[in-house]
Amino acid sequence: MNQSDSVAVKNPAQTASSKTVTAARDAINGNIKGFRALLPFLGPAFIASIAYVDPGNFATNIQSGAMFGYKMLWVIVFANLMAMLLQNMSAKLGIASGKSLPEVCRDFMPKKLTMTMWIVSELAAMATDLAEFLGATLALNLLFGIPMIFAVILTGIVTYLILMMERYGFRPMEKFIAAFAALIGLCYLAETIFSKPNLSQIAYHSVVPWLGNNHSIMLAVGVIGATVMPHAIYLHSSLTQGRIIPRNDIERLKIQKFSTKEILIAMTLAGFVNLSMMYMSASVFNTSGHSSIGDLKTAYQTLTPLLGSAAASVFLISLLASGISSSVVGTMAGQVIMQGFVGFTIPLWIRRLVTMLPTIVIVAIGTDPTLTLVISQVVLSIVLPFPVIALIYFTGRKDIMGVLTNKRHVTVLSSIFAAIILGLNTWLIYQTFFG
Repeated sequence: MNQSDSVAVKNPAQTASSKTVTAARDAINGNIKGFRALLPFLGPAFIASIAYVDPGNFATNIQSGAMFGYKMLWVIVFANLMAMLLQNMSAKLGIASGKSLPEVCRDFMPKKLTMTMWIVSELAAMATDLAEFLGATLALNLLFGIPMIFAVILTGIVTYLILMMERYGFRPMEKFIAAFAALIGLCYLAETIFSKPNLSQIAYHSVVPWLGNNHSIMLAVGVIGATVMPHAIYLHSSLTQGRIIPRNDIERLKIQKFSTKEILIAMTLAGFVNLSMMYMSASVFNTSGHSSIGDLKTAYQTLTPLLGSAAASVFLISLLASGISSSVVGTMAGQVIMQGFVGFTIPLWIRRLVTMLPTIVIVAIGTDPTLTLVISQVVLSIVLPFPVIALIYFTGRKDIMGVLTNKRHVTVLSSIFAAIILGLNTWLIYQTFFG
């Protein structure tokens, strides 16, 4: 339990967090069974999963669906399976070591390499926050007609107020973020009903790989970059490191089993949202001859005559919920990255202000928000190998992980995923500079 949970326990929110720990102990000891036993462990994966349905996903998924129809759904399925494995490894590292991934890097890596990883990770966090801020800003602009520059400021204020909930313990923040995740899921359930996609096409292209040309490969890299997020890998280990502290190896194994179940639930929901983004775009835009949909504003404007104002409004509500909640999660990850790699933090309001500045500049000079979103996801995909390789290395070390050390098949599978990411990124860099 973190420090904020041990102070001023009379606060109802902090008491709620303490009750969660007590309920978790009862579940570990077998005093409660079934879904009730899982409830105290729900939270960390839902916070991490928000990173997998941020506005960058909207941009890459909608472009992919509009241009290539259902053919790239398999990329989302593949990326989501990859994300499940990596998030489970990250959560396991926190449970086994009592430290976050950045802290483990600082303890076991050479100082120069640690500093390099910190700088790269901070750049990734900034690229993430840029995408999230832009998404929420654009949604406010289209929903309520708020000028973009004021929408940026409003988004910053709202996210900062939500972040202040952390002072009341971990449970209120977990519930708040989980509610956002549920709202986004409900929005895309509604979009599925509105768009009436071809179910046989969804089933076929979700499992049959297809890569048509350089542009589709570029978008595939963007989809992976938008789905498997570097900052989520760092954050998840921090969320589990001191939440329910295991007292022995048996408890470590039990907590990990509960954590794995939560990850499967949260990441399945995130996967459904990503799939529905793409197949909605395929069903509505690709099949109606609007394959050139290239930005979120045009997507909204095109949805209105095709499906009606209700579907278009639901689309913007999901984008707003995604932008605000993922920006909160991105800021939390930024704090974890700095504290873990270099051992200090800055006040939350300073980080919030600094990470707002790139978005303010982009809005002020009139850069296309969706183009910026797609580029930010490609940047994330290039940064992704750093935490993935570190995670595979450390979770395979018995001196760090103990009874939760990766099994051989987990190491092999995660290494294959890492090799695929490296291969795609090498191709992307080559195409960008020499293609």
